[in-house]
Amino acid sequence: MIRSSVLKPLCGLAISKPWSRFRIPRIISSPCLKATYTTKISPKLTTETYPSVKRDSKFKHLSSEDITFFQSILSQQELLLASDQDNLEFYNEDWMRKYKGQSSLVLRPKTVKKVSQILKYCNDNHIAVVPQGGNTGLVGGSVPVFDEVILSLNYLNQIRDFDPVSGILKCDAGVILENADQFLAEHGYIFPLDLGAKGSCHVGGVVATNAGGLRLLRYGSLHGSVLGLEVVLPNGAIVSSMHALRKDNTGYDLKQLFIGSEGTIGVITGVSILTPPRPNAFNVSFLALENFQAVQNVFVKAKKDLAEVLSAFEFMDSYSQDLTRKHLENINHPFEEEHPFYVLIETSGSNKEHDDAKLEAFLESVIEEGLVVDGVVAQDETEFRNLWQWRELIPESAQANGGVYKYDISLPLKDLYSLVEAANQRLEQLGILGDVPKPVIRAIGYGHVGDGNLHLNVAVREYSKQVEEALEPFIYEFISSKKGSISAEHGLGFQKKNYIGFTKTEPEIRLIKDLKHHYDPNGILNPYKYV
Repeated sequence: MIRSSVLKPLCGLAISKPWSRFRIPRIISSPCLKATYTTKISPKLTTETYPSVKRDSKFKHLSSEDITFFQSILSQQELLLASDQDNLEFYNEDWMRKYKGQSSLVLRPKTVKKVSQILKYCNDNHIAVVPQGGNTGLVGGSVPVFDEVILSLNYLNQIRDFDPVSGILKCDAGVILENADQFLAEHGYIFPLDLGAKGSCHVGGVVATNAGGLRLLRYGSLHGSVLGLEVVLPNGAIVSSMHALRKDNTGYDLKQLFIGSEGTIGVITGVSILTPPRPNAFNVSFLALENFQAVQNVFVKAKKDLAEVLSAFEFMDSYSQDLTRKHLENINHPFEEEHPFYVLIETSGSNKEHDDAKLEAFLESVIEEGLVVDGVVAQDETEFRNLWQWRELIPESAQANGGVYKYDISLPLKDLYSLVEAANQRLEQLGILGDVPKPVIRAIGYGHVGDGNLHLNVAVREYSKQVEEALEPFIYEFISSKKGSISAEHGLGFQKKNYIGFTKTEPEIRLIKDLKHHYDPNGILNPYKYV
């Protein structure tokens, strides 16, 4: 049952500081934590791991004349050249250290005009370009495959305008998500998207990948909240709908093409987004359940009983918590006993007494109905943070022992966890799952129940072709058989380019390719990826 020592007094949960203070940062500063998001293993070049992928001969190799041009429009701070002392690993390697490019040039323009000049020159000279935000992507979409020029949006990082009446925020694409949220907190608003990597990822990057995150259940997707975009096309043309209002039905809604396009048809340089008022009362409960059917039943009941205050409903399996326990070492888990499944529920609203009463009635109900076997409720800021970390530190924990194969997929809710079971069964049958020296530690599952989004993470001791071939295309075939999507929120990037057909039909793929060719006829933007 819900622990009375924690639940009582439920109405004593008074938190008055801004929301952004309670989210777990990308790397928690604690002596108990032993690793950052990267693995200890140095990644191989992508071209070594995937030798069948060949550099397109139509792309020009950089010359001294090209460097001279870029130096003529950029300051010394805005241009980074590889050297014996610095091979630009920070920009060439992805977050998981699974992919590594060979770019020798990083351009970091401070103005949209300079972005335009760069793209026009590259397009005229057939120089391949990789747009890069915070480089927190998980499918190899933000790093080069070969020697593409890296166009970093790091220095486009200003808040342009905010309307405290409508809640419309306009900002540069390079504004860090957490900084945008903190700015909004000062005005009583909240960014309608929350990610574990909020301390590093960029606003433009999350729009370019159509990231979903932890708040989608409450605030919906970016396709609904983004009002306008400023985009630089491959030919250097600047297209802006930054002044669009909530209701604008004049012509095609062109911004939708760029949301989720992963920098393949244009570079997002500005974002106009509708932000909601910031809640001033919220609670978190962490529940233990015996099976995935109970997870579904609790979710249905939470939608009905918590309704307008329900802001997050996250599920985790026991395997994900086992890895996180080992990674956090000396930090106590909310439960002494292990359970097959766990659910984290967050509520947020404007009336604390009202929200507390709804949550307490809900918790009493799920206990009485036998849907939940144990649970805790945060009483203060520390407990709020501690409960969230058992969900937000799963990705870091999953790759702490060498690496992780990540599959961000969506399935009908009834089938959501069946993929985890199928993956573990396959890996066991192939004899590659188990203790050292077997390469696979375990396939784990967690994610956003509210939008049918499963994060299947296969924790490994090292990346290998043997493991990858065991997982792909098996996982994509399974998803296709259930009428799901191979990419729920992380995008396609390099990892899933060849598997788009498991979700999209041939006519859809032809339309995507036609759009790519129309906007980027020379194919210079983010080549070797997406489609």
